[in-house]
Amino acid sequence: MTDAVADKHRAADGWLQALLALAAVLAAVLLVYWPTAVGIVTIWYRSETFTHAFLVPPIVGWIIWRRRQEVARIAPAAQPWILVPMLGLCVGWLLGDLTAINSVTQFAFVGLLVLAVPLVLGLRVAWALLFPLAYLFFGVPTGEFLMPLFMDWTADFTVTALRLSGIPVVREGLNFVIPSGNWSVVEACSGIRYLIASVTVGTLYAHLNYQSTLRRIVFVLVAIAVPVVANWLRAYMIVMIGHLSGNTLAVGVDHLIYGWAFFGVVIMIMFLVGGRWAEPELPYRAPAAWTGPGAGAQMSLVAVVLMALAGSIAVASPLAAKRLIEASARSGAVALAPPERLGDNWKLSPGDDLGFKPRFVNPTSEFNAVYARDGARVGLYLAYYRNQTYNSKLVSSDNVMVPSEDTIWGRERSYGALADLAGVSTPLRATDLRRLSDPSAADALRLTGWQVYWVDGTLTANDYLAKAYSAFKQLAGRGDESAVVIVYAAGDTPQHRQTLLRDFLRDNFGAISTLLQTAGAAR
Repeated sequence: MTDAVADKHRAADGWLQALLALAAVLAAVLLVYWPTAVGIVTIWYRSETFTHAFLVPPIVGWIIWRRRQEVARIAPAAQPWILVPMLGLCVGWLLGDLTAINSVTQFAFVGLLVLAVPLVLGLRVAWALLFPLAYLFFGVPTGEFLMPLFMDWTADFTVTALRLSGIPVVREGLNFVIPSGNWSVVEACSGIRYLIASVTVGTLYAHLNYQSTLRRIVFVLVAIAVPVVANWLRAYMIVMIGHLSGNTLAVGVDHLIYGWAFFGVVIMIMFLVGGRWAEPELPYRAPAAWTGPGAGAQMSLVAVVLMALAGSIAVASPLAAKRLIEASARSGAVALAPPERLGDNWKLSPGDDLGFKPRFVNPTSEFNAVYARDGARVGLYLAYYRNQTYNSKLVSSDNVMVPSEDTIWGRERSYGALADLAGVSTPLRATDLRRLSDPSAADALRLTGWQVYWVDGTLTANDYLAKAYSAFKQLAGRGDESAVVIVYAAGDTPQHRQTLLRDFLRDNFGAISTLLQTAGAAR
């Protein structure tokens, strides 16, 4: 056997060993984080926004297959130091799981799959496969947190365009009235699904059709801007079609059909224009030898096995920590009931709810009650969460003062407020609401609601801080006892309603806090 043939066989043996080790680490990641993987696929299946993500794994596999011959020329060389960032992702997954943040656990899961490649095969192989590995992150179903912002932008553009067209508009938050009827900007109008689909496809298009980094970046930026502007135009045209047709067109299923048809035409034009600057594919150039930290050399079979074992143990480490934290969680029942009387003669008003109830999903316990004093009425809503899961958690995009699709109440504006909570000036989240039974009526009932999170005694109005406090409390062995406190009042002016709420909280928040502390003490 010649030396060349022997070298070829040794290289083949090295790749076989490395691929077996890689398969072992990937299998460990999938086994340990199987619920996270299932959660990702479940969102793909149930959400139209992310249905396209089913194509991401096949696309990644296809690109890797296209490069198989070039990658095979690189000798795999494991990098043990990659275990350090992998452990960091494991910690990130644990924190995300403790606070039930899907995007954190899912990004960590995909990151572990990606880092398994340089861990076992080396940095040169990972660099050669950089695009398909990075493209895997498009499979993480995230981005819907931008929906409220995009809905506001869409409403702003649509109302402005209608007024420039000479059509009078009365706007209340995301709802607006024109002479021919009432319109609302709901989740489907935000354009998020158009944006996510455009960026996913546009990034692949840029990679396959351009060689210049600058051209690729420019095209991706265009793929971000075009669907946003196109969605604004789509919303405006939908309203105009409905208005000009006497509300016989673009008001039912055809509303969505027109939207997707318009989006498809816009994206096709974007690709056709982008194709004018397409560049021919260049011959593959193997990456230069890595000379930085952990350059390493091809490992023996024993070393490869040890590397696979170390990687598997690393990715499994969060489970042990999670079991210890869960052992300290409280398991007793939580039963919240509105007191008959609160401070300074505020009395429970049975059967009265001002026609309003915030939407918080699957709390462990909750109540919604109205208290009255000298003719003034203030609503109090408490929702308590214990042993939170992805379907039952305090901070969630589903938990809102009022959902955008609500047909009874509409959000006029959201802003910050300050209130005296047990002697401490505390920021709160404020929302002005308007009853939608007759949006054009000048005397439509209006409410103002103030909201604050209670996390085992710590108060915050910020979603991210509430999550951070919850993670810290659990790591300290105190469990995930959390609640939302919402007070709301009706009145002629925002100032009047705010005064009622401020007085109510000053008089009663101590009693409310004690009520929550007592509920949290149950085991």
